[in-house]
Amino acid sequence: MDAAVFREPRKRATPIAGGEIAGLEFGPTDRPIDIVFVHANGFNAQTYRTLLSPLAASLRILAIDQRGHGATTLPADPEGRRSWQDLRDDLVSLLDALGGPPVVLAGHSMGGTVSLLAAAERPERVKGLLLLDPVIMPWLAVLYAKAPWAARGLWKRMPMVQSALRRRSVFDSREAAFAAYKGRGAFRTWPETMLADYVAGGFVEQPDGKVELACAPAWEASNYAAQGHDPWRAVRQVRAPVRVFKAETHSTFRAGPGFPPRGRRVAIETVAGASHFLPMERPDLVRDALFEMATG
Repeated sequence: MDAAVFREPRKRATPIAGGEIAGLEFGPTDRPIDIVFVHANGFNAQTYRTLLSPLAASLRILAIDQRGHGATTLPADPEGRRSWQDLRDDLVSLLDALGGPPVVLAGHSMGGTVSLLAAAERPERVKGLLLLDPVIMPWLAVLYAKAPWAARGLWKRMPMVQSALRRRSVFDSREAAFAAYKGRGAFRTWPETMLADYVAGGFVEQPDGKVELACAPAWEASNYAAQGHDPWRAVRQVRAPVRVFKAETHSTFRAGPGFPPRGRRVAIETVAGASHFLPMERPDLVRDALFEMATG
């Protein structure tokens, strides 16, 4: 059958406790899910459509909207959050609901870290991990984030947290949002098609005809601030091989010496010339790695 048949994704909603996880499903429906893809903070499943759709000729892929993003209906209250364990538990619930054989978990930035945390909880459900510039801090920084005083507002002073809180959330239209983002800031290196997909999946229409970010600035900021989870512990519990693509510039993978612990099957590769947005800049490299892990 012509590969083009598979390239337009289907909307899918998976019920779990508290609501539904929305997603886009690519590829043939007569095979189990091969890959579950998890987006970065503030993004959504549709952002990665052009990255994933060429794989749909032979693989079945589910890209999800995490809690507080896209069309997912799970509650997203930023008050009192200390970690990404809520996001981890959502992904674990999704894996349980999907059933079938083990999948490749892949994720960008926060999505990569959440994938690692979930794989540690359900190692039997994961055949491989592809982490695209995941957010992993040095071990001492993880300990600091877990400390009681870290809950008293110190993390809220981070520049990224403050920047997220100031982010404009309402535009007259999606076209206006696209024009405001194009070629600027974090979107400077993005292809226009990926930016258009991000805008299409990342805004919701309001009664007055305007559009508003699906991921509220306060929720995005809470994801930057809530760093009390432990990817160092998680990587010791994962059974599947792990492949990390680290950006050459502006990377959020800052684990430093000692990561991974001895005996873990973790390959770390620095992608020359790539920034934190390496899935947008090097989709060919990411697709090849996904295909290799899913079919290997």
